[in-house]
Amino acid sequence: MTGPESAPPPDWRHIDTVLLDLDGTLLDLAFDNHFWLQCLPAELAAVRGWTHEAALGELMQRFQAVHGTLEWYCIDYWNRTLGLDVGALHRREAARVSWLPGAQEFLAQVRARGKRLVLVTNAHPAALQVKEERAGIARRFDAVYSSHQFNAPKEDPAFWAGLRAVEPFDPRRALFVDDTPAVLRAAHEAGIHWIYGVRHPDRSAAPRDTCGLFTVIDGVIDLA
Repeated sequence: MTGPESAPPPDWRHIDTVLLDLDGTLLDLAFDNHFWLQCLPAELAAVRGWTHEAALGELMQRFQAVHGTLEWYCIDYWNRTLGLDVGALHRREAARVSWLPGAQEFLAQVRARGKRLVLVTNAHPAALQVKEERAGIARRFDAVYSSHQFNAPKEDPAFWAGLRAVEPFDPRRALFVDDTPAVLRAAHEAGIHWIYGVRHPDRSAAPRDTCGLFTVIDGVIDLA
């Protein structure tokens, strides 16, 4: 792992496989932040007769308890825990799903380079389906994998072992982009050579510098 000052840009001659996160890397994280911090608390407050502040406080405690685990990303878990149809709420808010600037162009350029494109996401299949219907994601990739297929989030080494079992690739010739520091660290520990962290995953908020020692980019188009 090298610091962002000294890390070289990708040398595409030495990259065969491009592994990409979805939310905050290709799609604007503004949708997810709005959903979990505005839409869901509003729905919970309406159902239980709480104030928005009380509902948000309750959710934040529950979020913290499972943060970084598969449950945090699991629509079925939140359906059971909250007694709400979280998948239906996702579909109701689907119009807010949008690509990050330059993401589609980057995918087209990677495809033109002849590299294998693989989507690796923690999104639950129900949430992924809503985004697929809105943005047409799958057709742009050679393969799409949700961490729920491997029963482990991308933060867990078990995810990377499961991925390698179904998607053989040389980690020394792979590039990976994500916006979550814990996931970037897990990818590094899995041996991925080219690793980049997105510092502006939510275009409705200010950029952030939370990618640790990994190379920071504003968006994937910076790598084209």
